[in-house]
Amino acid sequence: MALLVLASLTWLFFLPAFGQESPMEEDYFKILRVGAPEGLLLEVGGLTVLPNGNLGVATRRGDVYVVENPGSQRPYFRKFASGLHEILGLVYRDGAFYCSQRGELTKLEDTDQDGRADRYTTVFSWPVSGHYHEYSYGPVMDEAGNFYVSGNVAFGNEEWWRGESRVPFRGWIMKISPDGNMEPWATGMRSPAGLGYIDGKLFYTENQGDYMASGGIWHIQKGSFSGHPAGLTWAGLENSPVALSAEEFHAVVDPRKVKNAQGRYIKPENIVDEDFLTLYQAKERLPQITLPAVWLPYGIHGISTSEPIKIPAGKFGPFSGQLLVGDQGQSKIMRVMMEEVNGVLQGASIDFRSGFRSGVMRMAWGLDGSLFVGETNRGWGSAGDANEGLERLVWNGEVPFEIRDIKAMPDGFDIRFTLPVDPLTAKNPDAYSVETFTYKYHPVYGSPPVSNEMAKVEGVQLSADGMGVRLKITGLKRYHIHHIRLDGIRERDRAHALVHPAAYYTLNEVPAGMPLQANDMIAFASPSQSAPAQPATGSAVPEAVPVADGGASEVPDEALVSSLLSKYTCIACHNKDSRQVGPAYKDVAKRKYTAAEIVELIYTPRPENWPDYATPMPPMPHVPEADALKIAHWINSLD
Repeated sequence: MALLVLASLTWLFFLPAFGQESPMEEDYFKILRVGAPEGLLLEVGGLTVLPNGNLGVATRRGDVYVVENPGSQRPYFRKFASGLHEILGLVYRDGAFYCSQRGELTKLEDTDQDGRADRYTTVFSWPVSGHYHEYSYGPVMDEAGNFYVSGNVAFGNEEWWRGESRVPFRGWIMKISPDGNMEPWATGMRSPAGLGYIDGKLFYTENQGDYMASGGIWHIQKGSFSGHPAGLTWAGLENSPVALSAEEFHAVVDPRKVKNAQGRYIKPENIVDEDFLTLYQAKERLPQITLPAVWLPYGIHGISTSEPIKIPAGKFGPFSGQLLVGDQGQSKIMRVMMEEVNGVLQGASIDFRSGFRSGVMRMAWGLDGSLFVGETNRGWGSAGDANEGLERLVWNGEVPFEIRDIKAMPDGFDIRFTLPVDPLTAKNPDAYSVETFTYKYHPVYGSPPVSNEMAKVEGVQLSADGMGVRLKITGLKRYHIHHIRLDGIRERDRAHALVHPAAYYTLNEVPAGMPLQANDMIAFASPSQSAPAQPATGSAVPEAVPVADGGASEVPDEALVSSLLSKYTCIACHNKDSRQVGPAYKDVAKRKYTAAEIVELIYTPRPENWPDYATPMPPMPHVPEADALKIAHWINSLD
């Protein structure tokens, strides 16, 4: 027995070294730039692959290019069309391109076969008010050749923060037949930048904003209402499939249209201590509401969600059949795994690949199995260091140690891996943590996570093939997001850590079935799990060290601050040295704020202080004051 214990301790002693050497996402999926001619700005709004393998590229500047041999070192760019208005989607069908401009679905044809479009045909047009925010996205096509396009809302003049549908079908998804007949399909959209028609189902992705707590992916059916009320202005039109009026909506969800003493509207802000309404609670009174299939937590899995795309069979190894979802703001791609429970879609999101040179807007599969990624930044901001880009994501054929899939169980989750898991780490209760939270549903820009609670992992069952674990959990919550961390899990043969140890599962439905029995699992004696398990790095949490002002303030170690910035999603918009979605911390330090002033700005941001940045910072009231002060002291130390 003593020898067994000694062997176990010896293995654990060497565990940090293995963890530190674990491969990263870039070791498996390489980003390659598609070289464009000098001077060509590819602010990509649309991508599609032609049957011969050529790549169609549409730009926000209104051009369409055909790229021959796009996967080679010397691709050839041929301008196919020009003079269009902010193209944000592109498909190819029966020898023609179709794209969405600001106010119409346009068909582009080369009738004389000279390589350039000579016929521009309006398939269907829709109204525009002229507001800058009235982007139009799409199209995507169904099996019958019908097109789906979506429209952004505008914003108010006095109420500049409030989304408005000034003209018909802004904030809607429209179905358009090949011969140009339009059928209003669904509303409740605010900024529906990503449409996807996948396995016979229509999906769209949303960005955080007023009434939109965070990004997410919705399954849209005819008559769906996904949550933003602006489009309800047109719900009473004769051909509307949406049976909900704006008055009925506002009777349930307070629009908070309050004026000050001067008669001006007051911008709604998050109230920390309040009785709040959630989206699922609103659905109990307004059954027309469609809940997201998967929430994408803001600042963690994106800030400006773009296109969803399915991984085809045989592509990207063990992830075939799952979805990839791009993010424009964080310049990265997430992976989404879905399942249907009680007729409802739900599932988990997990990071996949970051580090693109600009904001990820559109994706398309090349015939060689690589993924083309179209990027843009201008006016929106992104984590990348460029304003535009066209790149390829190429898998090297090696299987990374990842969470392959997560499925809900009546009493927990079944988690499958891409490689066999080490049984010793899988039996360790400290390898797991699960935290639940949800969001407020209100007219404020976004929502902090609320109702945060730690669930208790009661035990684990290892699968017979060593490729998975089933967790028994007390504290599952329907309609909540479950943050699942597997920091302590290691791969069986090389002791590698998971490339991405965290996933976020949106539990809309709890499946029926047999709970995990005590004699079928390894029960954990740990009395509680009040905090997430820490990664097994072997390093202690650094202490704060006093600065040279006699200890009146303390500057914590940068490693501690890095963990706080990650925990509270600050890294989504800021970094230490350079401009990102928001200003660099060094630039903040130059403003000479006191630590208390920085804390106040974390809780109540003032976008007017930084007019050169397009994306306003949301309030962060969930950051504890003690942690906010540590961040503030560290920021000020950078000056």
